[in-house]
Amino acid sequence: MKILAMDSSGLVASAAIIEDDVMRAEYTMNYKKTHSQTLLPMIDEIVKMTETDLNSIDAIAVAGGPGSFTGLRIGSATAKGLGLALDKPLVSVPTVQGLAYNYQGFTQLICPIMDARRGQVYTGIYRFHGRDCEIIKEQCAISIEELMEALTEAWSGQPELPQEVVFLGDGVPVHQSYIEEYWEKSEKQVSFAPPHMNGQRAGSLAMCAMQMYKEGRTETAAEHHPDYLRLSQAEREKAEREEAKNSV
Repeated sequence: MKILAMDSSGLVASAAIIEDDVMRAEYTMNYKKTHSQTLLPMIDEIVKMTETDLNSIDAIAVAGGPGSFTGLRIGSATAKGLGLALDKPLVSVPTVQGLAYNYQGFTQLICPIMDARRGQVYTGIYRFHGRDCEIIKEQCAISIEELMEALTEAWSGQPELPQEVVFLGDGVPVHQSYIEEYWEKSEKQVSFAPPHMNGQRAGSLAMCAMQMYKEGRTETAAEHHPDYLRLSQAEREKAEREEAKNSV
């Protein structure tokens, strides 16, 4: 099985090709340029360097959301265009779960946190049993305080869960101090991903997509659309204006 994967949902842009259990190529960039400038050239580069015939791929994996509204649209448009041109299925990977796959095979609880602004994070709670991913809490947009409460509830409700949790994602620099203070007097162990495992990686996304593909969780390019989880800033501001107008 051969998967072409791409992720432009956050600060990082990444593209990868995985064939069965071999990472053929991964190109990851976290430097200044917008994803509209980087994503297609990155895909073109790994395809050329690996001499990959795009017709030989089985599916195209893309970070399906949540994340940056602009980044998701860029990834979605790129995946849809390739899917239509090549007549290949798409695998829309939940962004937070794809990020959790950076720690596939580890025994700790995995808790990605992406900065969603407005006091919220995009997050979820996961646990791996070898290669299999168990979803403890589905991806969602909540405050960091609510996330700490969710972890507490998970541990109290399932005492067999690992007593260590690893946080990763671009929300870590924003919320690390709060997390450390929250768990300072707890018996739980808290750690944070090192730089090479902290951000979105298309290779991790591809591993998640491979499992989803085997389970038949694919869609056509025409069917695909990002899952934003919440309204865009423009939509929120419009709703706030209408609410203020109606309250007068």
